[in-house]
Amino acid sequence: MGGLVSSDKMREVLSYLYNGILHNLTEVCELALVVLIQALGAIWVLRGPAAKAGEWIRRTIVGFAFLSTVGVMFGFALRFWRFSQHFSPWWRSWGSGLLSCWALLSVLLVSAFAISRLLPRIRPEHSASRRNFLRLANLAVFAAPAAVVGYGVFIERYHLRLREQNIEIPGLHPDLDGLRLVQLTDIHLSPFLSIQELDRAIGMANETRAHLAFVTGDLITSGGDPLELCLNHLANLRSDAGTFGCMGNHEQYAGAEKYVEQEGARLGMRFLRKAAAPLKFGNATLNLAGVDYQQLRKPYLIGAQKMVQPGALNVLMSHNPDVFPVAARQGYQLTIAGHTHGGQVRVEILHEDLNVARFFTPFVDGLYRQGDSSIFVSRGIGTIALPLRLGAPPEVALLRLCRS
Repeated sequence: MGGLVSSDKMREVLSYLYNGILHNLTEVCELALVVLIQALGAIWVLRGPAAKAGEWIRRTIVGFAFLSTVGVMFGFALRFWRFSQHFSPWWRSWGSGLLSCWALLSVLLVSAFAISRLLPRIRPEHSASRRNFLRLANLAVFAAPAAVVGYGVFIERYHLRLREQNIEIPGLHPDLDGLRLVQLTDIHLSPFLSIQELDRAIGMANETRAHLAFVTGDLITSGGDPLELCLNHLANLRSDAGTFGCMGNHEQYAGAEKYVEQEGARLGMRFLRKAAAPLKFGNATLNLAGVDYQQLRKPYLIGAQKMVQPGALNVLMSHNPDVFPVAARQGYQLTIAGHTHGGQVRVEILHEDLNVARFFTPFVDGLYRQGDSSIFVSRGIGTIALPLRLGAPPEVALLRLCRS
């Protein structure tokens, strides 16, 4: 009997691990890649610059490499509540964030080391000016990773801007032509984003004098974040027809969807959960629908076609932009989404836009079209995992509907 129970428990644990790895396959692949690159970097150093070093120096390098790998794996594990709940809030936020920043920095440093090996070696026969130039070139190569990460942490993630986008819609009713929609998304009010930064975004949104205001999910990052404070400040959003929202994956993770819906309603905001709100503008109707976070690798928008209203402009709020092809087939002329953070860390190499979000969806940042339907994906305001943005500055989005 004991063996049977033990066997059942083992199967349960293995099933949990398998489902967890499958559900977070991209993140697991990222972790494996970082660990591999760090190992390669350590081997290169030991076989290169430290090949003739003393034994204690080589042991120090190996020890540092081991601690780096353990730190990166620990930081990765802190992203998951079942593990991070056993540690203080600081570890769940800044501890995890700093270790993730180190993971990125270590990859960049290994890349810098690889580039430095391509530079000409300093030789005794070189002139003094050439030796100085090569020393400066090597210094610049190794300083660049720290400068890049520092810029992302201390400058770009605070560089909030207003992004304006015209959206052409075939057959748009004249009374909807020029309608202004302002969007805030992926706020992630947490130790990585202060209430002052949120108020700045709200003030920027209010300056647009929009007809409609949208909040498309991820108000917080985890259950311990100040959700009530976030909602109280979002209640200061102003627009002619009010503020509407939908749920993100982090509301789902925190088990806070019902609270957001009820508290939002008390504060005058409507969070639409598989519900629609027909809004009149002159003689035209904008049918605004909202859905909860649509999980990856599951059927999207089941039953959402029932909310489509013939003769109206049908607009869907969905945190996950990957639903767009399904939304277009169902009859939604416009989908408004977030979730991707615009990639959060984006690098362009040989005209290829490289970012993690592309592993999840082709709809990463900005406007996309499919037939007569469009989707706009905002980069959002906050950050997760890394308190850093590169190539994807935070934004408040102002969308203008136009007749095509």
